[in-house]
Amino acid sequence: MSRRQLLSGAAAAGLAASIGVGPGRATAENTERPVLLTNLRYFDGTSKALREGRDILIKEGRVVAFPDTGNGPEQAEIVDCGGRAAIPGLIDAHWHAMLVGVSQLSAMTQDIGWVNLKAGREAEATLLRGFTTIRDTGGPVFGLKAAIDQGVIPGPRIFPSGATLSQTSGHGDFRLLNELPRIPGDPASYAELAGMTTIADGRDQVLRGAREQLMKGASQIKIMAGGGVSSLYDPLDTAQYTLDEIKAAVEAAADWGTYVCAHVYTPKAIMRCLEAGVRSIEHGQLADDKAIKAMAKADAWWSIQPFLNDADANPKTDPRSLAKQRQVAEGTVRAFEAGRAAGVNMAFGTDILFNPEGAATQGRQLAKLTRFMTPLEALKMATGDAGELLALSGERSPYRGPLGVIAKSALADILVVDGEPEAGLDFLANPDANLRLIMKGGRIVKNSLRRVA
Repeated sequence: MSRRQLLSGAAAAGLAASIGVGPGRATAENTERPVLLTNLRYFDGTSKALREGRDILIKEGRVVAFPDTGNGPEQAEIVDCGGRAAIPGLIDAHWHAMLVGVSQLSAMTQDIGWVNLKAGREAEATLLRGFTTIRDTGGPVFGLKAAIDQGVIPGPRIFPSGATLSQTSGHGDFRLLNELPRIPGDPASYAELAGMTTIADGRDQVLRGAREQLMKGASQIKIMAGGGVSSLYDPLDTAQYTLDEIKAAVEAAADWGTYVCAHVYTPKAIMRCLEAGVRSIEHGQLADDKAIKAMAKADAWWSIQPFLNDADANPKTDPRSLAKQRQVAEGTVRAFEAGRAAGVNMAFGTDILFNPEGAATQGRQLAKLTRFMTPLEALKMATGDAGELLALSGERSPYRGPLGVIAKSALADILVVDGEPEAGLDFLANPDANLRLIMKGGRIVKNSLRRVA
């Protein structure tokens, strides 16, 4: 490492400490002793009821056994859960770790170092909301992920997509009209240079864009296959990327043993994605019966969000975005009901974007799913089901072991809560008060329970 790199790293560390990024409220406790969670009921991430009469034994970051209550090993560190419920760490399958804590204007104009520091602070807050894993569906997140994985700062596990792939005029093309046309030899836009998006037209450019993200460490590839709300110049009804272009992304991902997820809303665009081999439909609130049945037949995943145009909606001021936001919200209720009726694989995500104040609503947005299903069914969408979706990354998964479940050999991501998950999930709206223990990978990052030994 050069002297310049050393000085740069030291300066960054000092700045991070000065603004509160780094070890703060989330303090990981590591012990060589096994940890025994006792006196509890637990939801395993897959069942229709909570299990009782068993303790949970954790060793070396994984769940290793479920001894009868009171019969765990004497050498374990014992944590008395006081009869509370334990649930798997939550998974947000559609999150933007770099872009949630800043406004759209800031993301597109501020120095990327500032954006990184804001993201580091938000990563700790995400973990303390009980979300121990997120699938990042677009943004320059590789450095943040490395910092979390190496213990520099606290935060959730991250399944990174890197820069999204977008056609010219697509949902990931955030250029202003006065930046057009792009002439050969022109520099990339700021959003491209920062790693937020890649504008790629034609098979060759899509292959290159996908391969670049895989080279950086992407666990899946994200494409923009239809119009979006936050982008001003692509109407919601547009289908984006030709079938051959989408196939190119799918082929590049498949060569690396992983898959493509696609931002898309409309039936035409959904059908094109499925024909090309896309495995995860992101959003899709305007899907018709034919598209929904096609998702079920293809065994694809539907990563869906409770876009209800309520107080928790991402803030918009432009009339074009507001109109598109209302249109998406009108399809949300039907999408949840029809998708469940058709047996589509469904996983929970929030897509809180350019919304610093809205980030804190992450748990509350999960609780909204009880409008469409039982509380445990909703919780399953954000634990066991989401873990199955993440497993599509195969060998490109950054983490080895099952996620979203409390089961033998699973990574020990566990929450102990003040609340009754069978009755409702409103307790997730106040994580500071109601998440009594947060464990990620066997390390306790928050604990207000009583230790016995």
